[in-house]
Amino acid sequence: MTNGIKLFGKSGAAIVPLFLLLALCLPLAAQASKTTDSVIKQARDAMATGQLEKAEKLFLQIPEPGPKGDDGEFVFSRMQVARLNFSLEKYDKARTYTEQILKIYPDNIEAKNFLASIERSQKPEWKKFLEDCWRFLPNLMKGASMTLLLVFVTMLVSPVGGLVIALGRISGVKVFSGICWFIIWFFRGTPLLLQLFFIYYGLPSMGVTLSPLTAALIGLGVNYSAYLAEIIRAGILSIDDGQTEAAKALGMTYGQTMRRVIVPQTYKRIIPPVANEFIALIKDTALVSTIAMVELMRSADQMFNAYFNVSVLVLAAIIYLMFTTVFTFVFEKIEYKVGVYERR
Repeated sequence: MTNGIKLFGKSGAAIVPLFLLLALCLPLAAQASKTTDSVIKQARDAMATGQLEKAEKLFLQIPEPGPKGDDGEFVFSRMQVARLNFSLEKYDKARTYTEQILKIYPDNIEAKNFLASIERSQKPEWKKFLEDCWRFLPNLMKGASMTLLLVFVTMLVSPVGGLVIALGRISGVKVFSGICWFIIWFFRGTPLLLQLFFIYYGLPSMGVTLSPLTAALIGLGVNYSAYLAEIIRAGILSIDDGQTEAAKALGMTYGQTMRRVIVPQTYKRIIPPVANEFIALIKDTALVSTIAMVELMRSADQMFNAYFNVSVLVLAAIIYLMFTTVFTFVFEKIEYKVGVYERR
């Protein structure tokens, strides 16, 4: 026993007061933490019941952290007060409380981003929109380039496919006519979105896996070929039968009659409805975003979900309007040019 006491010696006399100090401090620290949690709970309850001034006063009771910091109560309380003042458009006070956080924690990302939001909210609307254009347009234009690719390829494929289907539909070969009728019936009678889903998600179960771009081009190409087939068929049938009889009298075959006499006159008549279909095509390309194609609509959707900024959707709408306006103008010029002789 004597040896045990000697083991402490003089150092043992210093350790005893240290333990006593810790024993006194721990309950005080626990009590302080309990008090802080209670204040934060009261402040939250006050906010929930609409007592905003009381909530602000309670949050401001949370003291600045000591040398060892805290558990985030100070940052939380000041951010709540800053957001509260921001919602009431008291931007100077919101800035003051946010800067209090950055003074102690200069690298706090939440406070930095919120301070940037405060500064942005105080700018004129036109200036904010210009900044949004500068920030969002590069990615939107990348998506727009993919939209244009889909439109142009479909515009090249669908008139040819539509002509083949239309000629098959009016041909005397019943099997060929029946197949073309079924294509028109199926692809006009089911939604384009369903067709895209089947091509991209359904075909892999049958052993056929396609890239998003290939699936989108096939879906749009076949769908618009079916629609244009009926337009072309109606155009062909609108040509007077005397044209066909005159061609036969000149010794032309059926193929020559169609190629040299009927089809050229048909395309002049069907330009307006075909133009409407292609303008609708520009908007229908937005559906390919559902099969992982990053075109204009998907780019806008991704950025909107990331920033929750409505300017993204406004810019996307402006781009779509620009595309449809240009296509409308071009088709009006084509319609005017092919009909120049008929107006004489």
